[in-house]
Amino acid sequence: MIRLFGTDGIRGVANEYPMTSEMAVNVGRAVAFLFKGDEKKSKIIIGKDTRISGDMLECALASGICSMGVDAYLAGTLPTPGVAFMASSISAKAGIVVSASHNPYFDNGIKIFNGEGFKLSDAKEEEIEHLVLDDKNDSLYSSIRETGRVFHLDDADRKYAAFLKGSLPKEYSLMGMKIIIDCSNGSTYKVAPEIFANLGANVESIFVNPDGKNINASCGSQHPETLQKKVVANGADIGLAFDGDGDRLIAVDEKGNVITGDMILAICAKFMMEKQTLKNNTVVSTVMSNMGLGLALTNMGINHIITKVGDRYVMKKMVSSGAVLGGEDSGHLIFLNHHTTGDGILTALKLTEALKDESKPLSELGKIMTIFPQVLINVEVKNKPEIKTVSEIRDVIKAVETCLGEEGRVFVRYSGTQPLCRIMVEGPFIDETEKYCRQIADIVEEKLG
Repeated sequence: MIRLFGTDGIRGVANEYPMTSEMAVNVGRAVAFLFKGDEKKSKIIIGKDTRISGDMLECALASGICSMGVDAYLAGTLPTPGVAFMASSISAKAGIVVSASHNPYFDNGIKIFNGEGFKLSDAKEEEIEHLVLDDKNDSLYSSIRETGRVFHLDDADRKYAAFLKGSLPKEYSLMGMKIIIDCSNGSTYKVAPEIFANLGANVESIFVNPDGKNINASCGSQHPETLQKKVVANGADIGLAFDGDGDRLIAVDEKGNVITGDMILAICAKFMMEKQTLKNNTVVSTVMSNMGLGLALTNMGINHIITKVGDRYVMKKMVSSGAVLGGEDSGHLIFLNHHTTGDGILTALKLTEALKDESKPLSELGKIMTIFPQVLINVEVKNKPEIKTVSEIRDVIKAVETCLGEEGRVFVRYSGTQPLCRIMVEGPFIDETEKYCRQIADIVEEKLG
């Protein structure tokens, strides 16, 4: 059966398969069928980012949900982790987010949380795929005489902001801290600046005028260049860059240097260890994390568990190991003692908490980790055969690994959400790392592009 779900939900170009209105109706029906339970009236919450196709898909999902006798609660524009929180807050059976995260505006996607605010397991996603793609299941949806209704949640962003503030110590203040926030013209454009301003920070916000098409456009966590310049020019203490749906954070120090997700993870791990809140003295990250993170954690005496790419897998390993901190170099961090999913604003609050506690510039905190030169090249591909079955690609990878020895590594994988092959090479020197990465990328492009 064709896979609908990638690394993080269903994703594609809006108005093209699978991101069509018809598909959204069917996904809404399937989610309602699976999660509605035995209660007389169940509810499912829907949130979205700011891209222009969000309204269309939101309405289609609500239609599918209501056709199953389940009520749809529309939260409007709200960060993905805000939808996860609200799902549990209003006792919904599930939460659905219409977003393609950091992708350009013409893409869109559907992410699904259960009623407790956790992303779905592979098995549950497969159930939804079966219900959506198998025409034999149409009979399951018949004879629903009492359809659901649509309700609007006008206070979702306020409740979400209060929840985030609850993660901080009482009477906590950022008075005297100058912060520049890049909201990527995405779903954090209202709530993030308000939270930091209400905590007393001197806040300047950029990219907070979404028009449906400018989400992630040369801004946000993927493109922090403007933020870097602003931080230095304005003498700010820190810059905070979110992605389109607000589950990622990339920071900028007072000198304009980027503080990556791995660096934030190391800084927060040290802070939590010193405050004795790093449960089981363990941090979880993915195979894409920089080698420098593992070295930094080892030097601090912190256990480091590595899992495959995807925040769902980070979460799964965190739960099984009893860890409360984990994440990805992309800036997708999970603080399990506060939330059930990655949250960019929560990560920003925890980073500024560590910054305030240390009373040192962010550039000094960033020295906790030495970043190994890492080069990532994305190659557009027409198909995705197993890497090891393409002899030319397999051979060039092996040759590069032999040259690097124990001083570097190679990681090649397909994107779970786009037609891309991601080639990542780490090594001791930037020039040779770039050369090796390009060698592999050229062969991938030749064979699969």
